[in-house]
Amino acid sequence: MHGSRLERVVRMEGSPDGERGVGTEGGAGGGAQGGADTAERVMPVPPGALTYSAADEEKRRGVRRMKALATGLLLAVALVYGLAKWGQSAGAGAWAGYVAAAAEAGMVGALADWFAVTALFRRPMGLPIPHTAIIPTKKDQLGRSLGDFVGENFLSGDVVRLRLRTVGIASRLGTWLSRPEHADRVTAELATAVRGALTVLRDSDVQAVVGEAITRRADAAEVAPGIGAMLEKVVADGGHRRVVDLVCVRAHDWLVAHGDSVMGAVTGGAPGWTPRFVDRKVGERVYKELLRFAAEMRDMPDHPARGAVDRFLADFARDLQSDTDTRARVERLKSEILGRGEVQDVIASVWASVRGMIVAAAEDERSELRLRVRAGILSLGSRMAADDRLRQKVDGWLEDAAVYVVTTYRDEITSLITDTIASWDAEHTSRKIEAHIGRDLQFIRINGTVVGALAGLCIYGLTRGLGG
Repeated sequence: MHGSRLERVVRMEGSPDGERGVGTEGGAGGGAQGGADTAERVMPVPPGALTYSAADEEKRRGVRRMKALATGLLLAVALVYGLAKWGQSAGAGAWAGYVAAAAEAGMVGALADWFAVTALFRRPMGLPIPHTAIIPTKKDQLGRSLGDFVGENFLSGDVVRLRLRTVGIASRLGTWLSRPEHADRVTAELATAVRGALTVLRDSDVQAVVGEAITRRADAAEVAPGIGAMLEKVVADGGHRRVVDLVCVRAHDWLVAHGDSVMGAVTGGAPGWTPRFVDRKVGERVYKELLRFAAEMRDMPDHPARGAVDRFLADFARDLQSDTDTRARVERLKSEILGRGEVQDVIASVWASVRGMIVAAAEDERSELRLRVRAGILSLGSRMAADDRLRQKVDGWLEDAAVYVVTTYRDEITSLITDTIASWDAEHTSRKIEAHIGRDLQFIRINGTVVGALAGLCIYGLTRGLGG
């Protein structure tokens, strides 16, 4: 019997009996119809709906057993009362009056407590008595009161701060993180989170964001003054001389390797009416002068041409910082360069390279990234465990963050309670609550019977002792 009942337990709000949605009742001939009915009745549980599980059904069976016990005690007291009154009328003696008085008071106490307990969940005997069926009729009001109670007593800034200070999160966290196995676990979890986040992100979206951010930042900032200041410092420190040395060496080497090309360019640009041998002589002369000039610049640090390069770079550095026309030209050149597709492709490819490096480092347990993260976690844990000032700072940050959350979003948190309770079915809520606390409430009926009987016995005895 219990098995069939459990098969009919509802996992959603439904009929007052809480038995809608998983029904398997039906005889041998009603299988198809029962299946169709079940398919029609089964509905998905809406978010926040009050569910009724097999554990709740087990609790309800316990409540029914306690109800039977309390009712049986009431019937037993009523039977004792009837026998005592019969014995009293039959002249059984004074003791019958005491028993009758105790039983009568026990019945009154039992009935009064039965009414009080029943009035919480339903109307006693279906009668429309005021202030009964309190939970079904006052459910929304109770939800609002519960939300207000939680907001005032649990989501108070002072309460949260005091509780966090008592817990000592920083000290516990520091001790926990200072252990190598825990640092390994945190490092592994962080690596998993990083890999998951990078997997979820679409490369095209991130590349677009990175490219747009770099381009916008470059467009917003004028680069000429910064380049000029940097160039001025490089020239003042002589840092450009190595570049000039390299250019001179490469220019001389190129002239040595491409002498025919240089002479061919000179002779090819000569007028058509000049003799060929004259063109060759001129070409050879030009080539030798260029080669000599390149060799002198390469070998003579104080060559006048090198000084001219120094003066040009110094003047250009000043123009980049102060000359309006030069700065405008640099800005136009910057915009043209940034607007080229090749540059945008390079900017976008930066994300792919960075992503690949991060994923590879996160997957490799012996990568430098993970080893450094692990070492940092261990160091942080040791410092938090030993440094009282650091612990106080961390605790202060956590307290401030928690207080900010509860004070800023207290109404949203409490509304979650009130709105959820308001969405519950009233009758189903009553059954759910009764399943959880009904067994203890039945003890009130039993205690009322016993206490009432003892009180009646005392009152009757006191009355008889005073001559009543």
